Amino acid sequence: MPDRVQWSAGLAAWPGLELVRPLAGGHRNPVLLARRRQEQLVVRRSGRPAAALEWELDLLAHLWAHGIRVPELVPAADGRRQVAGLVVTRFVPGAPPRDPADWRRVVDALATVHQLTRGWPQRPGFAASRQLLTAPRGGDVGLDRMPERAVAAVRRAWRPVQQGPASAVHGDVGGGNLLVDGAAVTLLDWDEARVDVPWFDYAFVPEQVPVPWPGRRAELTTAGVAWEAATCWQAEPVYARRRLLELYRRLARADRD
Repeated sequence: MPDRVQWSAGLAAWPGLELVRPLAGGHRNPVLLARRRQEQLVVRRSGRPAAALEWELDLLAHLWAHGIRVPELVPAADGRRQVAGLVVTRFVPGAPPRDPADWRRVVDALATVHQLTRGWPQRPGFAASRQLLTAPRGGDVGLDRMPERAVAAVRRAWRPVQQGPASAVHGDVGGGNLLVDGAAVTLLDWDEARVDVPWFDYAFVPEQVPVPWPGRRAELTTAGVAWEAATCWQAEPVYARRRLLELYRRLARADRD
């Protein structure tokens, strides 16, 4: 549980809110279950600069207005969407995808997100993979901090997916950020969202589930592994190095094939 004193100034903007316990996930940003009277809520502290966080909240508002199930914002008493990086949303019931039918619903939801956000402006401070083929930095990616061999491998993996129009992408599609409740799919944790080619959102969908990507599935997964190695290099170095070794193996296998 984070230090309540550090959170108190922000939480005071939501009178009656009580923290209950940490929730799963939140590797980079603390996420806690809270309650206010009989209502369950979720509190997240974002470490993003204000402009990047406001971009995320604008995106969520756009998606919610178009029927996409995303965390529903609970404004502070004075109407602010975030206070000192704290964001409060309603608790969403559900469970991670359990079978191909659930994953097909996830794919459909992601495809709708991409259609609704073509032409969306880039998140302040971020860069798409296309720009990162030459630029050293953007968002959580700092290629100038990685070994030269790693940078070459990452960029090689990204080149095949540079197809089609860009859109907003979730950026961290995995079971922990997906809730399925019957036919309803909720897409959680948009902290790593950006504008990019949409294919990255399908990189880790189970292979037996069809996705809109027009190329070879192995190339798509390799691009996703490369993104994780690059974006986690500073924040989660142990995990990033595991992903980098996997990337080297995948590229070596592609050369043999």
